[in-house]
Amino acid sequence: MKFTRKIGLLPLLASGLLVIQSCSNDALNVDISSSKYQLESIQLDSILKHTPDEQLGSELFELSQEIPEIIDYQFYYCYKTGLPKDTAFQANWSDFTHNPYYKRLSLRIDQKFTKLADSKKLITDGFKRIQVHLPKAKLPKKLVFMNSFFSSSMYCTESEIGIGLERYLGAKTDVIKELPGDVFYEWIKKAMEPEYLERDAICSWVLTHICEPGKDMNNIEAMIQWGKILYITRAALPEQEERILLRYNPTDYNWALKNERAFWEHLVKQNMLFAKSETDQAGFLQEGPFTSGFSQKGADRLGQFLGYRIVCSYMEQYDVTLQQLIDKPYNELLSEYEIDD
Repeated sequence: MKFTRKIGLLPLLASGLLVIQSCSNDALNVDISSSKYQLESIQLDSILKHTPDEQLGSELFELSQEIPEIIDYQFYYCYKTGLPKDTAFQANWSDFTHNPYYKRLSLRIDQKFTKLADSKKLITDGFKRIQVHLPKAKLPKKLVFMNSFFSSSMYCTESEIGIGLERYLGAKTDVIKELPGDVFYEWIKKAMEPEYLERDAICSWVLTHICEPGKDMNNIEAMIQWGKILYITRAALPEQEERILLRYNPTDYNWALKNERAFWEHLVKQNMLFAKSETDQAGFLQEGPFTSGFSQKGADRLGQFLGYRIVCSYMEQYDVTLQQLIDKPYNELLSEYEIDD
């Protein structure tokens, strides 16, 4: 990146910001060959589909001992059949599995995800890299590949990551196209692409257990916190395309790059940088058809994007560890951000 002048916290309100190049990943690609970290995996949807009815009770009992939170989440919340220990469960489960749409959805998952071992390896290697950078970080013990029936893409417990495979079938898949448009808007369906799976698994764990968004943050502080989360995800997946890291399709990624200055100037002119507003933060940090309050023609989550760029700028100027990055206050990172005159 080319930078020519630092932003100070006072003159920054009158300045614009422009970052031209992508973040470098060279320093993040660490050696993981000596790591002893292991990540187990369970294909829950496959177990449910292929276990004979007479054996399902005992199988679910064992799973409820091994991954109790996932089992409770799967049946009580996702499938709404009640828990396996409930007296009405067998009847509810039978009705649910005979639903024609559920059958086709489960079949599409089987057809799409024939190489889950590849995904497991990418995710495992990602957490190995995090372990090198953050030796004391809490890491997951199991991946649970499941069909959450569109309840969520990722569900993190204290030890597991539940991955809702149905949300990675691809927007053009028939069972995705058939989802009711008044609940699953087109922008939601378009985001259900398989290329985001490994990124989402790691990012969800990072924001849940390693670098959680804090409470009572002002707007720019919340954006930079998200920048830290995304940068740690980058450290886990240093070879991943930056647009996938940011969860953008090519069009939205290029639009975000071209409109970075305009978004910054919008925040400055509206005095939004240092305000504390849950409404503002929801508008530019959460997923949507666009970034609320800004252009309806472009990308969503521009607050995450901007926070990531600020963190990238700092990390390219200073030789600091990821732990030091996590611990640094937002104003220190912001005060060192540089702009092109």
